[in-house]
Amino acid sequence: MGLLHPDRLFPAEPGLRGMARDLHAGVAHLTIISPHGHTDPRWYAEDAAFPDPAQLFVTPDHYVFRMLCSQGVALADLGVPRADGGMTQTDGRKIWHLFAQHYHLFRGTPSRLWLDHAFETVFGLDTRLSPATADASYDHIADCLSRPEFRPRALYDRFNIAAISTTDGALDDLGWHKMIRDSGWHGRVIPAYRPDAVVDPEFAGFADNVARLGEITGCDTLTWAGYLDAHRARRAFFKSFGCTSTDHGHATARTENMSERDAAALFAKALRGGCSADEADAFRGQMLTEMAKMSLDDGLVLQIHPGSLRNHSAAVLGMFGRDKGFDIPTRTDFVRALRPLLDAVGLRPDLTVIVFTLDETAYARELAPLAGVYPALKLGPAWWFHDSPEGMRRFREMTTETAGFYNTVGFNDDTRAYMSIPARHDVARRVDCAFLAGLVATGRLDMDEAHEVAHDLAFRLAKDAYKL
Repeated sequence: MGLLHPDRLFPAEPGLRGMARDLHAGVAHLTIISPHGHTDPRWYAEDAAFPDPAQLFVTPDHYVFRMLCSQGVALADLGVPRADGGMTQTDGRKIWHLFAQHYHLFRGTPSRLWLDHAFETVFGLDTRLSPATADASYDHIADCLSRPEFRPRALYDRFNIAAISTTDGALDDLGWHKMIRDSGWHGRVIPAYRPDAVVDPEFAGFADNVARLGEITGCDTLTWAGYLDAHRARRAFFKSFGCTSTDHGHATARTENMSERDAAALFAKALRGGCSADEADAFRGQMLTEMAKMSLDDGLVLQIHPGSLRNHSAAVLGMFGRDKGFDIPTRTDFVRALRPLLDAVGLRPDLTVIVFTLDETAYARELAPLAGVYPALKLGPAWWFHDSPEGMRRFREMTTETAGFYNTVGFNDDTRAYMSIPARHDVARRVDCAFLAGLVATGRLDMDEAHEVAHDLAFRLAKDAYKL
């Protein structure tokens, strides 16, 4: 049978399974819209071969190395680069053997689904990874990676991707995106504007980053008005490369709508490094509302990704830097936190604000009721720790009754792991089809409607919400 069961994630009851299978057949081969993610634009620009299996599947993937770390495997032994300049393992085969030795840790996790999907459908492997198969699988994948059909651009076509968004800092010169555009390649790889480094007073080097923002744009970023103008200029620059969204990874969902005078005073204090933790949070909140107002002018979709206490381990942050698997979900208030922004712009149907959460307790109590009434607000899909079959099912169960399907935005894969993109979309499509089959079986949806909704969730909602 290979690594993948053909009816995986479908209900066990035969009638429901048959309906889910039928619904999935209608969407399984739809083009992929990937409107939010973290793949490297350099891959598409240079179209170079991926280095080796370990650097493709293990070293860059925090889903993989955080699990191994939890069982005592050192990040350095997995080749994770050290920010402090220390030594790490560079032998891909040794890293792969360590990965294979611990592959059993992924049993029952979404990572196992994604990895097995890539191993079988991308590389043609049909034997489970283990210490006994490590060398053979490593050699096979390495041989594949040496071929032109496994280069990033060829895989873009093979994966049937219509558009993919990267996530790029506000100070990024978008040089790789320029190289893609100038190459004349047909693939649609677009940036998303991620200004955390210049809107978060607690971000390392905040004042220097704001000064650099001024240098890049020619705006006086020592003043509040000039600082906002600099953001407008950068947003316009990103739009010139096809950008359709901004993205904000704040610790909380807090928004503010201060007077110009109060906002300017808080900005000046932030530049001096004098903000308390609460004042820094207030400034980030003010900037979400400012960004929403800018979106009314330039049409960019606003994404809010709150609720992660990032870099929980100070030791790992110091040794390996940011984004090394130690970001942990926290409780998040949305009803009060979003009210200033929604009071300002929430009734505007010409604005799209997409909110994500890592706090599932907020789905039915807060987020679905908010998205179910404010025209500007949409719910992002189950995210990060919850982009699992169970997490996706819980999302549908807790939001559909209040927000429906059409106040959500379909699926996005939110990944750095290029090979997992088809797998993640397949998982989402299967889970949604299983959920829809249940609605049909209980008389709440007709089958023709279920087919239409399945298509919308797999393709149209993301395409429309992100203006792709």
